[in-house]
Amino acid sequence: MGKDVVIYRRKAYDVLREWKRRSNGSTAMLVEGSRRVGKSTLVNNFGNNEYSVCVLIDFSKVSSTVKALFDDLEDIDSLLRGLQLHTKRVFKNRDTLIIFDEVQRFPRARESIKALVQDGRYDYIETGSLISIKKNVAGILIPSEEESFTLHPMDFEEFLWANGDETFGLLEDAFLDRGGLDDHTHSVMMKRYMEYMAVGGMPQAVEAFVNGMSYQEIDRVKRSIIKLYIDDFRKIDESGMIGSYFVRTPSELSRGTTRYRTTYIEATVGRKKELELFAELEDSKTVIVNHHVHDPRVGMSMTVDREFFKMYLEDTGLFVTLCFMDKDVSDNIIYEHLVSGRLPANLGFVFENAVAQALTAAGYKAFYHTFLKDDGKHSYEVDFIIPSGERICPIEVKSSRINPHKSLDKFIEKYGKVIDIPIMISTKNIRMIGDILNIPIYMTGFLNRRRL
Repeated sequence: MGKDVVIYRRKAYDVLREWKRRSNGSTAMLVEGSRRVGKSTLVNNFGNNEYSVCVLIDFSKVSSTVKALFDDLEDIDSLLRGLQLHTKRVFKNRDTLIIFDEVQRFPRARESIKALVQDGRYDYIETGSLISIKKNVAGILIPSEEESFTLHPMDFEEFLWANGDETFGLLEDAFLDRGGLDDHTHSVMMKRYMEYMAVGGMPQAVEAFVNGMSYQEIDRVKRSIIKLYIDDFRKIDESGMIGSYFVRTPSELSRGTTRYRTTYIEATVGRKKELELFAELEDSKTVIVNHHVHDPRVGMSMTVDREFFKMYLEDTGLFVTLCFMDKDVSDNIIYEHLVSGRLPANLGFVFENAVAQALTAAGYKAFYHTFLKDDGKHSYEVDFIIPSGERICPIEVKSSRINPHKSLDKFIEKYGKVIDIPIMISTKNIRMIGDILNIPIYMTGFLNRRRL
């Protein structure tokens, strides 16, 4: 890695360390995630710290000569000798990590993992962005020796670490005890969380913030990432429809309807093609698809409606920038209003995006539920539902006032027997409001720490 690469503390490092200990060379690890989320930096840092020898083969740059080494997977010795010549390193048995970076650009390398792992001499990590199940692995054998996990943008705790703040553990204590924080600390944490929402968790944007750059300069960093995504979408979809779906995400959420509107798109490309394109977008890891469930109980995946969904960006900082793409660069005043909570526009859908991001990073899949009101025409909606043991926790997100919460009340009335505890996420300090647990939005990531 270059000397100018900033390495931030990431929780995923511990995931890789545990994989190395448990696997002991019996599996490879595929680290998936969107572009610029920090995959290469993470795995290279891990390799340099945990192995005597770490080499990275970047398939976005590698020569055809190196690719030709993978032609004959029955001759592993020749392949490994060739990689040593290419990297100018001598590999050490059981103390070498070989990283296949951007492996989606050369699926043959991914297929080679089976033989390489069975050979047993070295460890292997792959990284991949925009991996398409249909387009990038067609005709190859996916190795059963491959584990995988998704690297998400930096969460709020990692954002605080990057800024030299180690106080997050105090927040967890307050969450677990449900005693709340003192008003001053709560106010400070809300301000920091609003900064986090404005900046997001993409390492480049976080680095710009840490270095004291203006929000306008940080916005330019985020716009360059968005442009990269749209260019990538064009490579897998020449029609530009995937990029259109991505860009329309804020406008769809701001309409306040119960689903992502696709009718006019369907008329253009057809429903089957449309769903395939949305699958490609979801596979890119740049968005979070929040699926509607017909029966909001444990085992929600069994009642998912794949054609009825909402969509969020995986990074709220990019989402904020996308909200103001009508200007060349978002003014600092917009960010000042966002950080102070005084943005003129309703912040509700920005808060929803932040909660979706936090729940996803905490390991939850995104589900929501709507049900008809007594008039048979309008609907109640619960923003998110997560499992809790053998029960569920419905979640309603409030960006300002926490009353009323009619949808959550009606959900409790209808599904009370399967509810562990209903949750409201807002700007207010943690406390019980009747039977509802209100938690401040900066504590969302704690929801997986113990059964509620």
